[in-house]
Amino acid sequence: MASPKFDKVKDYYDQKLWTKARVKNAVVKGWITEDEYETITGDPYAAEAND
Repeated sequence: MASPKFDKVKDYYDQKLWTKARVKNAVVKGWITEDEYETITGDPYAAEAND
């Protein structure tokens, strides 16, 4: 089952309203999972030490 905000985040990204950085921030906030980040962006999620 997808996270409650998955569809909203994916829609924003697909419409180019959000960048990958913004989608990554949605993971940090707990809106989506790391796996969902990869589903949305096509890139694996990698937490940065200086985020």
